[in-house]
Amino acid sequence: MIRALRAIGLACMSATVFSQIPDNLVVEGIPSIPIALKRDASRYLEFRTAAFVSWHPTRREMLIGTRFSDTLQLHAVAQPGGARRQLTFSTEPVAGGQFEPRQGRFIVFSQDVGGGEFYQLHRLDLAEGKTTLLTDGRSRNGNARFSKDGRWLFHNSTRRNGRDTDVWRLDPLRPESAEMILQVSGGGWAVLDVQDDGSRVLLQNRRSITDSELHLLDVATRKLSMLTPASQRVVSYGSARFSRDGRSVFATTDLDSEFLRLVRMDVATRDLTPLGSNTSKLPVWDVEAFELSPDGDQLAFVSNENGSSRLSLLKLSSGKVRAVSGIPAGVMTGLEWHENGRDLGFSLAHAQSPSDAYSVDVKTGRITRWTESETGGLPANGFREPELITIPSFDQLKVSALIYRPDPSRFPGKRPAVVIIHGGPESQSRPGFMARYNYFLNELGIALVVPNVRGSAGYGKRFLTLDDGFLREDSVKDIGAFLDWIGTDAGLDPARVSVMGGSYGGYMTLASLVHFSDRLRCGVDIVGISNFVTFLTNTQEYRRDLRRVEYGDERDPQMRAHLEKISPLNQVDRIRVPLMVVQGKNDPRVPLSEAEQMVQALRANGRTCAYLMARDEGHGFAKKPNADFQFLSTILFLREHLLSGESVR
Repeated sequence: MIRALRAIGLACMSATVFSQIPDNLVVEGIPSIPIALKRDASRYLEFRTAAFVSWHPTRREMLIGTRFSDTLQLHAVAQPGGARRQLTFSTEPVAGGQFEPRQGRFIVFSQDVGGGEFYQLHRLDLAEGKTTLLTDGRSRNGNARFSKDGRWLFHNSTRRNGRDTDVWRLDPLRPESAEMILQVSGGGWAVLDVQDDGSRVLLQNRRSITDSELHLLDVATRKLSMLTPASQRVVSYGSARFSRDGRSVFATTDLDSEFLRLVRMDVATRDLTPLGSNTSKLPVWDVEAFELSPDGDQLAFVSNENGSSRLSLLKLSSGKVRAVSGIPAGVMTGLEWHENGRDLGFSLAHAQSPSDAYSVDVKTGRITRWTESETGGLPANGFREPELITIPSFDQLKVSALIYRPDPSRFPGKRPAVVIIHGGPESQSRPGFMARYNYFLNELGIALVVPNVRGSAGYGKRFLTLDDGFLREDSVKDIGAFLDWIGTDAGLDPARVSVMGGSYGGYMTLASLVHFSDRLRCGVDIVGISNFVTFLTNTQEYRRDLRRVEYGDERDPQMRAHLEKISPLNQVDRIRVPLMVVQGKNDPRVPLSEAEQMVQALRANGRTCAYLMARDEGHGFAKKPNADFQFLSTILFLREHLLSGESVR
């Protein structure tokens, strides 16, 4: 599988000195960035990360994603602690990649242009360093999976009509061989796995995070059959993999469970068997990722336990589960077995370390760190660890947050706070590396309150649905509960609180300013939704129906009236504090118009609204110079509107 890297890349930018505003940026209401601030913040902009991407099939060598210049690119690391040898060289970030599975002669990688997310697949021939485009250059392509012999590459593509994610197959050595082997309806179809002999493809049809099903595609006959059993209830199926003989499928599902758990499905009978059901060692939390060993007898799986990752091994022949010890508490991604059946690769980030590439020897339990990413010269043990709090919301529902506090010896007394709200909304704030936000803690003395409101992932399927449709503003009320809690905490100043978020978190920022302007100093909206109706009308067609399930269908008159009522754009007169809006021109998810109409409305109302737009970005800034400029501008904005009246170093 070509592993996604974009989120990793956003955390690994380095500092740039801006002698003038770059031509690719639209900057309005943002003052010039002082040289002193550039110098002071530079170390916090020089973090670098590394993400494990793939194993070389015949030697113990890692493919990783990291950055030397302005964008994240693919590199090879031949040994733990070895040099990072750059393989791709582009002005655009690489989104993921994988070695050809037999001999590792070439890499297939994914890349878009300008953040538009119309990802194309490319082949990089390692002997020549030559790159060849494999897809059409126009459509959106993803979920690429090799057959085990490396002859075929299966993937999803919107090539036919720009909307539906059909299944395609191509010989990566002959791009002209590309053919559509299954026409589907909807944008939620994904290739999950290919049977070892290449005869069948395992597909997911995802209608929402809580509603999905699995299908089998016979490659020779092009016949599609439903794999998952019919149910009167909404059921989610997450990851899924073929057994080595193809007679079974391993999957995660919340069928008869509040959380995603591991099951084995008999392909012939469709019978489901929970795995490890007779042992207490299996988690009561979501199993968020798993991979089958090359010999087919072990499942390595990662459970999300209140935001932290735990790696375990399940021996299929005995049913025994063994937790892997010695891995620092944090967030794991990118799990993959080496063909030797012994090394298990992954990425790990935690509060005191950026993402780095690791492996574990499953026979000895030895943990090996392959990369050690830079922290701008700042000592890692100086980064603040979070504390977890749980509070009752307006209806007594328990909601939680990670709290990062500045060092009280340097910043005594009640501290200002920024509430940082995650996107999704089916996402989760987790105790990973805070990257540049450490500047807020260590240099500005700002506390960070990072909540998981209702609708967040990781807390069960009921919790996921508590903000759907007509319940949307209940999640905003959760922010009100956290503001109440801030008022009771001895270390926080309720008179100096700001709110910030990206994507859906941008909507939550705007909605919080609508409802709690009297309790907030300012807000920062990053690629946020300002009007649900215009958002659903203008978001890319391939994702529109998936978003309607979450937010509501604007074509229904009753729902349309509700969406118009709760949209921040239609309540802009209630926003009485300064706002900063950040947007990428090429954003396919939350279109540019969502930002522009909000800025225009606020200014028409006489409100302060700073605006930063990048012409070469999409859903968030992925290029170093743009991300650096955004963060330095945010510091200036918070200094003026959150920290006014307080001396700042």
